[in-house]
Amino acid sequence: MSLHNDPNWLRAGNWFSTGGTEADIAILGVGASKSAITPNKAHQTPAAIREALLKYSTYKASLDIELSKLIAIDFGDVSNADDQRIATQEISNHLPKSKVLILLGGDNSITFSGVSALASGNFEEIGLITLDAHHDVRDGISNGSPVRQLIEAGLPGGNIVQIGISDFANSKIYADRVREYGIYVINRRQFEQKAISEIANEALAHLSKCKAIYLDIDIDVCDRSVVPAAPAAVPGGLSADQLRELVFELAKSKNLNHFDITEIDSSIDTADQRTSRLAALCILEIASAKSL
Repeated sequence: MSLHNDPNWLRAGNWFSTGGTEADIAILGVGASKSAITPNKAHQTPAAIREALLKYSTYKASLDIELSKLIAIDFGDVSNADDQRIATQEISNHLPKSKVLILLGGDNSITFSGVSALASGNFEEIGLITLDAHHDVRDGISNGSPVRQLIEAGLPGGNIVQIGISDFANSKIYADRVREYGIYVINRRQFEQKAISEIANEALAHLSKCKAIYLDIDIDVCDRSVVPAAPAAVPGGLSADQLRELVFELAKSKNLNHFDITEIDSSIDTADQRTSRLAALCILEIASAKSL
């Protein structure tokens, strides 16, 4: 279906150019899918998120922010998203080209590649925040293991904050493992007692010693009704609005400039593309925060 063309209404998808090497904000497709615990077609998701961006403008009305003043570039896709070594190297090649880089997954295994690229062998000064229903410390190599892999690669457990961990989405064995690692956990129920801004500030304060922070936005942190294309989402997760506000509040940090959006299988999304559309809005919330 062709989209209406209005010269006074810039579509966010058209804001991202496909040329240039110096961006304020950039996206890079890393559509890993082969190692996922649940069989999926997540390799199709980067294209779906790009399509969803065409449904939105570049203007955040509530704060009078126009994003088009930023230089936005689409770096395309990595050549082999399922090979963590190749993905890490290609992400590393793109890091110097943009002040802010957002990886479009794909499953959650790409978080290992993204953080590894940012650390470049020195994990001690890197922080990681995960927005996720799950701890992702399983054995093996899959979308359920990136946090454990990063710990084993050298990322200190005290440099990790996990937000949104859900009841009945993890085992006690893995919860105990997280405690042993020293990971700081803000579970889903704490959203009932604290404002979103408080939760964001709490996470950032815990990582104040880190020179650079990476944010993994695992979309299954949300309620299943708003992210039907997230196979592992549970009823009772965050609302779409809560996720958007949390991403915006976290992205305001000057030390947080590297992101991924994961755990979306666009092939099982609803006809209205609600999951891919939420992912696209997260990109725009990040850009809005960086415009302040």
